[in-house]
Amino acid sequence: MTEIDRLIQLLAKLPGLGPRSGRRAALFLLKRRESLLQPLAAALGAAAERIRPCRLCGNLDTADPCAICADPRREDGLICVVEDVADLWAIERTGAFRGRYHVLGGTLSALDGIGPEELNIEGLLRRVAAGGREVIIALNATVEGQTTAHYLMDRLAPTGVAVTRLAHGVPVGGELDYLDEGTLSAALKARRPIG
Repeated sequence: MTEIDRLIQLLAKLPGLGPRSGRRAALFLLKRRESLLQPLAAALGAAAERIRPCRLCGNLDTADPCAICADPRREDGLICVVEDVADLWAIERTGAFRGRYHVLGGTLSALDGIGPEELNIEGLLRRVAAGGREVIIALNATVEGQTTAHYLMDRLAPTGVAVTRLAHGVPVGGELDYLDEGTLSAALKARRPIG
């Protein structure tokens, strides 16, 4: 296998890329060796060497604890539980949450052989015991996400901590005619008074 074939195969493994896109990306990078390929290779090397999961929440950062966990302006007793780092980053982009995070590292899935032992649930329970006031369950509205949310609620119930979840339903700017039945059903169940 040549270096070009290896580059194409590795690029094709990235989300959203396949073999054809991998070839296009490889050719694009090779044509811009000095301006793009070499800086990208250096950045990937530095990332592989320096970026690690935070021992407290599971976020990725060059510091441990991460910048979010080290921020004294954040509310310690408010913990937002997410499936993975991408979800943490999505919530953080909103600027609306000023508490702490906890990355589970996945969701429960009998089909994939992922049980409670494979997730960072014990770490969450330790953090709650150390002073958690509210746990926000911010998992995807999938079967696995809902199963994990129910499991977490059962495990957190004896601690006395308040457990909430993200609202589900009609998105901002959404048109009812384009929404699926599950979303509309969740929106109807989560309705609230106006005003």
